[in-house]
Amino acid sequence: MSWITFPKPNPKARIRLFCFPYAGGSSQIFRNWPSRFASHAEVGLVQLPGRGSRIRETAYTSLSPLIEDMAAAFGAYSDLPFAFFGHSMGSLISFELARRLRRERQQEPIHLFVSGRSAPQLPDEEPPAHNLPEPEFLEELRRLNGTPKEALAYPELMQILIPILRADFSVCETYIYTEEPPLACPISAFGGTQDSDVSREDMEAWRRQTRASFTLRMFSGDHFFLHSAEEQLLTILAEEISHLARKESTARPTRFADFAAFDL
Repeated sequence: MSWITFPKPNPKARIRLFCFPYAGGSSQIFRNWPSRFASHAEVGLVQLPGRGSRIRETAYTSLSPLIEDMAAAFGAYSDLPFAFFGHSMGSLISFELARRLRRERQQEPIHLFVSGRSAPQLPDEEPPAHNLPEPEFLEELRRLNGTPKEALAYPELMQILIPILRADFSVCETYIYTEEPPLACPISAFGGTQDSDVSREDMEAWRRQTRASFTLRMFSGDHFFLHSAEEQLLTILAEEISHLARKESTARPTRFADFAAFDL
């Protein structure tokens, strides 16, 4: 089971950035990212079961077993400092993975970047969508504006995508937050000014999850500003990762090793 791909392996990297996709997304949503980071960084793209090269695997429907299996894979590698970036569902996965690694291995990312997801301690007041009848479920997908209109126009393609989307929605909608001490690493949060589901206040609440520094930046766009404002977001992330790499270059590296790469 391969969780990570490195499109641009970098044996000289001082730091790794692991990127976690949103619901229904594959590692391909980050395909433009690896080339944007300096030579001292390496970008690992998380591939969840049920999509891409793992299309034949069953998608998870709850977060706990997903984090358990992912932590087992991550825990085998520990030669470089690492940071996490997640968008929407990816923010939740990366946050809970960071807490799991802390509990089990006394490891944490050196920075957590969260995007387009309310802070985990906030209650989800929206009714669950993962078990809606198909017409209503498709309407919810149209409202969220994350599924390409071209895909929605092809019923045969949607019959492949809907089970994955339902599973991912279930992961998020059945999540139950458990109180733990804040993370030691800084958190940077990113939100969309036109996101109708995640407000600035929802993103600001991530501040509670760190005992280090916290920053919040808002971008023009809806819930998927990750794509519409990709250039601005990548510019900020590249600067942040470069700063972290310089800071870590003289420090003793956190134990975190390379993953076996595979083709998308």
